[in-house]
Amino acid sequence: MDKTKLIADRFNRIQRAVNLEKQDRIPMVLEYAGFASNITKTPMHEFIQSPAKATETMIQAYKIIGEADAINYGSFFPYGLCELFGAKVKVPGYDLPDNEMWQVHETEVMKIEDYDEILGIGWDDFFERFMAERILNDADKNLLNAGREIFDARKEWADIGVPVLSGGDITTPFDLLCGARSLEKFFMDLINIPDKVEKTMDEIIPTLVKSKCRQAKEKGYSMVWVGGWRTAPVMISPQMWDRFVWPYFSRIVNEVVDAGLIAILHLDSNWERELKRFKELPKRKMIMALDGDTDIFKAKKELGDHLCIMGDVPASLLAFGTKNEVCDYCRKLVDELGPEGFILHSGCDIPTNSTLENVQAMVEIVLER
Repeated sequence: MDKTKLIADRFNRIQRAVNLEKQDRIPMVLEYAGFASNITKTPMHEFIQSPAKATETMIQAYKIIGEADAINYGSFFPYGLCELFGAKVKVPGYDLPDNEMWQVHETEVMKIEDYDEILGIGWDDFFERFMAERILNDADKNLLNAGREIFDARKEWADIGVPVLSGGDITTPFDLLCGARSLEKFFMDLINIPDKVEKTMDEIIPTLVKSKCRQAKEKGYSMVWVGGWRTAPVMISPQMWDRFVWPYFSRIVNEVVDAGLIAILHLDSNWERELKRFKELPKRKMIMALDGDTDIFKAKKELGDHLCIMGDVPASLLAFGTKNEVCDYCRKLVDELGPEGFILHSGCDIPTNSTLENVQAMVEIVLER
């Protein structure tokens, strides 16, 4: 089949899921990074050397796995996590043995007095200096410069007829500050200096969305990734969530939608307590990607007429389950959550140590229907 038509057919299947429309079949989307290194037998330190190498390896893995409808993100570079988490990242070949997984290294990098500096000079100026002076060492900076090479992962995937969904990553002020301060220190800040934290979040929020949306659209993407992990309602009280999470999270999503893009809501941990709040956000403009901790069947019941649900084959099942167990769970997802408004997907990333036959099973299930 012509590659352009193949991409259009696959993406239209995703778009119909977002629109909550009838389907020829349930779409299947893959999301992985380290798993590609594992099944292609590419040493981890080689895999993370550049976005180009990561994309090449991920495409090799896709060809081994089978014909999924799309890839969630088309490349990977570990230092991108520094900007999402506001934290240091240890990488294989530099801080870790050559074939180890990269690790977000949480420490108190941002000090309590830095709140005043942010309010004085602004988030952009602070964060640029913060990254250069406190997050990245010389080896990190060399790798980061390599990662900024002009490279179009979307084009590489298009050559094999696969659409890439996410054209950029956006996180919340809460997650940035929590990563930079460390969880324990930041949660104490929420108790001890809540007004200053809120003012700092108000300073950060205007800087987060516009440039990412502009870059995504310039490259031809129609979606961006909006992440939430420590913003999960299970982590904090309803009162704190209403003050420090939802106003900022909802603003980000609305700005993404106003820019003409679809928001992929990557929601780690348990969001059940606040599922109803997502009805406040634009209808049929989001994909809610769940990681197995939120009850996906409850989410579908609560939000199935409002947004597309994506997930949630558990990491533990992909790594340690049998193929039959994976098939049974995938069939349950397809039968109970489809046919409209559902995309089959792993719960968060496919784990590095997943078995190939278990990952292939997810693709096989949608193709058999």
